[in-house]
Amino acid sequence: MSQYDLIKDIAKYSFNDDKDQLIQRLNDLVEHSRRTKRTNFAIQLQSIIKDGIRRQELGGMSLYGSSKFKQLEEDKEIQELIIEKLTSDYKLSDLISSVETKRELSYFLKEQHSIDMLNTLDLPAANKVLLYGPSGCGKTLASYVIAGEMKRMMYVVNLGAIVSSKLGETSKNLSKLFKRASEEDSIIFLDEFDSLGKVRDYDQDHGEMKRVVNTILQLFDFLPKRTVVIAATNQINMIDEALIRRFDLSLKLDLPNKDQIKELVKNTLKNKKITFDNKTKANQIINKCIGLSYYIIQHTLLTALKRSLLDLEVDILPNKIIINTTVWNSLIEKEIQNRNSEY
Repeated sequence: MSQYDLIKDIAKYSFNDDKDQLIQRLNDLVEHSRRTKRTNFAIQLQSIIKDGIRRQELGGMSLYGSSKFKQLEEDKEIQELIIEKLTSDYKLSDLISSVETKRELSYFLKEQHSIDMLNTLDLPAANKVLLYGPSGCGKTLASYVIAGEMKRMMYVVNLGAIVSSKLGETSKNLSKLFKRASEEDSIIFLDEFDSLGKVRDYDQDHGEMKRVVNTILQLFDFLPKRTVVIAATNQINMIDEALIRRFDLSLKLDLPNKDQIKELVKNTLKNKKITFDNKTKANQIINKCIGLSYYIIQHTLLTALKRSLLDLEVDILPNKIIINTTVWNSLIEKEIQNRNSEY
């Protein structure tokens, strides 16, 4: 059945209120999209179907003493943990990092893709990754790469916001979230993972914090093989050693060296008719960028590109766009001053 036939059936069964056939055709469209390499659309549609079925099951029930109402409340509590639920098109080739980092990530992905084979030999597949290093060095991008390569939905959770505002509810809600991710075959990305250690500096209930850490230790210990957890931190020294030991893979993402900065500039400007007004000066600026993060370098480069374009004061995009290296240099100099003032 073609995609157009599926869409026509979906419309027909929707207007006829034939929910069983509607769900069947939607699932057929998911499979059709997977076969035709529209993976991102397939994942998103599958998520919509699951959410729709869940809401349908919750609807029309008595609100008093109903287990369905309890489930609805639990869904709301889980949603408070989640910053974003997303799919990703990023691949390993999009990540600029050391050869060693890419090699380790590649093996992690191979393990996940080979779970059934490893199971036959009772070999555990790695499913917990800790990403650490300075801010702006690709930890979030690395998590998107894992989600993209595995073609799975990812829940993004900011532990910093949870721990500081709702410490007392964190343990039970994390347990619910891990259960949900397992049921949906999704990935959990725990950002600001060091918040579990930082809380010692706050006027908080240390006993409650200990319960949160113990909950995560238990969740990690009994994590299903196909459920992946990624944690990110700028301050690995703040994390309890017992937590660090639970990760199958710990990867440090560093500030870029000169070759990686060149690769970043090339990738940022690829597929565009863009050049520098002075290539020698551009190379000098690249040397100045050493010590800055990927994020800052890319952000200043894109800002210089936009300002160079806007300074032309034209309504039609020119055939060739020239980046004013003086503008980029001034932006980089400002970032260097900001960095030096922090020390």
